[in-house]
Amino acid sequence: MRVWPGQPYPLGATWDGEGVNFALFSENATAVDLCLFDTADQEHETHRIGIGERTDQVWHVYLPEARPGQLYGYRVHGPFAPEEGHRFNPAKLLIDPYTKALSGVPICAEETFGYPLNNGHDDLSRDSRNSARVVPKGVVIDQAFSWGSDQLLQTPWEQTIIYECHVKGFTMHHPSIPERLRGTYAGLASPASIDYLQRLGITAVELLPVHSFIDDKHLVDRGLTNYWGYNSISFFVPDVRYSAFPEQGGNVNEFKTMVKTLHSAGIEVILDVVYNHTGEGSHLGPTLSFRGIDNATYYRLTPESPRYYVDYTGCGNTLNVRHPRTLQLIMDSLRYWVLEMHVDGFRFDLASALARELKDVDRLSAFFDIIHQDPVLSQIKLIAEPWDLGDGGYQVGNFPIGWAEWNGKYRDGIRRYWKGDGGLVAEMGYRLTGSSDLYGTSGRSPHASINYVVAHDGFTLQDLVSYEQKHNEANGEENRDGSDENLSWNGGVEGPSNDPDITTLRERQKRNFLATLLLSQGIPMLCGGDEIGRTQQGNNNAYCQDNDLSWHDWDVDRAGQQLLAFTQQLIDLRRNHPVFRRRRFFQGRLLRGSEVKDLAWFRPDGKEMTEEEWNSGFVRAIGMRLAGDAMNEMDARGEPIVDDTFLVLLNAHHESLPFAMPAHRKSLRWEVVFDTAIAVPKRRVVRVRGGEEYPLHARSLALFRLLALPRRSRG
Repeated sequence: MRVWPGQPYPLGATWDGEGVNFALFSENATAVDLCLFDTADQEHETHRIGIGERTDQVWHVYLPEARPGQLYGYRVHGPFAPEEGHRFNPAKLLIDPYTKALSGVPICAEETFGYPLNNGHDDLSRDSRNSARVVPKGVVIDQAFSWGSDQLLQTPWEQTIIYECHVKGFTMHHPSIPERLRGTYAGLASPASIDYLQRLGITAVELLPVHSFIDDKHLVDRGLTNYWGYNSISFFVPDVRYSAFPEQGGNVNEFKTMVKTLHSAGIEVILDVVYNHTGEGSHLGPTLSFRGIDNATYYRLTPESPRYYVDYTGCGNTLNVRHPRTLQLIMDSLRYWVLEMHVDGFRFDLASALARELKDVDRLSAFFDIIHQDPVLSQIKLIAEPWDLGDGGYQVGNFPIGWAEWNGKYRDGIRRYWKGDGGLVAEMGYRLTGSSDLYGTSGRSPHASINYVVAHDGFTLQDLVSYEQKHNEANGEENRDGSDENLSWNGGVEGPSNDPDITTLRERQKRNFLATLLLSQGIPMLCGGDEIGRTQQGNNNAYCQDNDLSWHDWDVDRAGQQLLAFTQQLIDLRRNHPVFRRRRFFQGRLLRGSEVKDLAWFRPDGKEMTEEEWNSGFVRAIGMRLAGDAMNEMDARGEPIVDDTFLVLLNAHHESLPFAMPAHRKSLRWEVVFDTAIAVPKRRVVRVRGGEEYPLHARSLALFRLLALPRRSRG
């Protein structure tokens, strides 16, 4: 096979129409071999090519006879000196960090460990077994794809409604998806899937990790898998487990087709990405890629003992984003998914770990600086999980302008309120109106707050109202795993109940949570399946349950159908009324041309709440009036946005009470839009005059629309 010097850029394996350029960065390697294979399970390479060219610490070679479909990997030579931070071992075939496709799934086979497992976990001794048979090979691909006119949708933040789901879990049991496509990208792009998402009304799917990942050895030993996939090993590869066409990189085009199809339906694609650590784990983990290519560059090592890893993630290691080449890897991966795969945004797992320059989380870190100046990444949706497991890692409200955050304080506050905890009036005021206490002072907007009640990591909504304790026994960790969540009222009965009163109140609590979420300022995120009552039987850490426990059950009962209809009503209401999705925070005062404040709070006697009552926090029920004619916002044409005025009444108390309707003008009439105490609203319209009392049921939320004001066009 002919060998030419090649170029150091771009990194990875690049087909240029005539041949393939291979480029691999390693700062501390002494030699690099490119290994070519004919089959995925081949133990010995067909060709081993010693790379002689090295430019700026990049090893590169060009093969004019190589073509798309070529399988390859690397063997990297250098010191095996774990106590100095180096773990080179040419017996181990290594995955190119920049490969765009893999021939299979990475596994923790014994041969992949750089030290002998049968030697008491002595990682200071080198294992000389060849790992090529069990390591997936990189696949050279042709990036050409018929995108047509497809482009990023760039749905405005304030119009965004996120649906968090798992590619396999969402599609695996859907009866209208062809069986051969279930569990795949093609299944998510099927007409049945698209139709459901469109009818639901969401604007974006946030997919749990799709980067190629590895199953933890301790899970494999227990017969389990890493279902969620938060254990990435290849940051450019759509995992072949979710592909209906995995051969020779077919998963890449399948993923692109999924994105293009979702875009055609008006649905953005946001990826949950894990750049804070890799699946190679701690010093006792396997050698699959980064560890064998340049351990001291890619990972944060303990300064006083480089044998060990700094672990801000709880997963054994932390990527070293302080090194420019590691930071480049992350940025190149992000740009690839935007420019080549057309995804619309990212949710960064344990994002605080990426912002640690030395030890502390730094809002001005290089990671943020590079993203903010990047002409591509600065224009997409960036969402942070604003914490990690290290000291000072909880950073809700502290990420820079341009970032949205999973608002953990919203989740906790809303749960506590509907559980019936007292003293939460001021807390609810902030959370319902976009959390200005967290985001307002730094120049950010309500859309910085990603509001959610439950997510993949925890109870489903059904289980939140049904269980007081987690039931994670199936995970094999004696129920010690998973968090002890701040639960809502569940009727005092664990699990399903035959008591109709308890069942009725649980269904009401689900409606309360969903209504609160979709009527709050900020960006709502639904956890997939909550809209139909999906249960995990009390398991709040189902990360290793790739089975019926986690997959969506589409055999929906009557209660689930009613909940779905209610959720669709809420989403439709939010879409049609900009007063629920403001771009600016409320002023809480009279604005020019308006006779009422843009935002006002009321107690059950119909009077505005006083400062003392806000501070005491012991009001039994509260009312929130949103003045649609006092929004003080403009549409894209510069016209004032005017909407209806709405009143939200919330009562988390265990007793009902009469609530006097606010009356800032005589003969006001309020029309009931919905009341969560009523499962299926009657067709007749219910209207209440200002000053009259409305019977607000225990643990309920009611929404009213003001009828007295003239109707005007909306923005």
